Amino acid sequence: MGTPGVRRGRATDPDRRERIARAAMTVISRSGVDGLTHRAVAAEADVPLGSTTYHFATLDDLLAVALQRAADDNIRLVRTWASGLPVDADLASALADLVVEHLNDQRPHTVVEYDLYIAALHRPSLRALSNAWDEALIEIFSARTDAVTGRVLAAMFCGLLMQGAIADPPLTVDGFRGMFRRVLDGPGPA
Repeated sequence: MGTPGVRRGRATDPDRRERIARAAMTVISRSGVDGLTHRAVAAEADVPLGSTTYHFATLDDLLAVALQRAADDNIRLVRTWASGLPVDADLASALADLVVEHLNDQRPHTVVEYDLYIAALHRPSLRALSNAWDEALIEIFSARTDAVTGRVLAAMFCGLLMQGAIADPPLTVDGFRGMFRRVLDGPGPA
């Protein structure tokens, strides 16, 4: 038992802020931006409601941190992919495989990224974070091609992720490969 009149210190939870941020990503992945509430995030993070509002006073704060985490995660994944890609790799095939990976294995991150990307249309405070994803893709793809082609590939990659996430029936890796090959190699013989 503690000393009378002396308040016992609370157990610290140094990872709580990060857990809340990751929980916001999970909520957005499952329920979209419209489903993001402090209450839903608190339940997902298994923390008291007051913790979410202590660390992130507004929903825009939660949106911003979720977008930051999603963009950071996706940028890290693409940088890792690029650093492991052999110099002589078939870039069209590699990009098609990357799209499929983001639509399957990384789907929750991809969904969050694009939900928040759309949210940035209406919330100017989120635009810089969204632009960071675009700029990273341009940089990574330009390193394998040139500045203009890198920008085209980045826009195409983003568009294919968006289309692929909602396509019914799903788009195929062969279809993605053919589109990337067309951009990289130009039109075939007439």
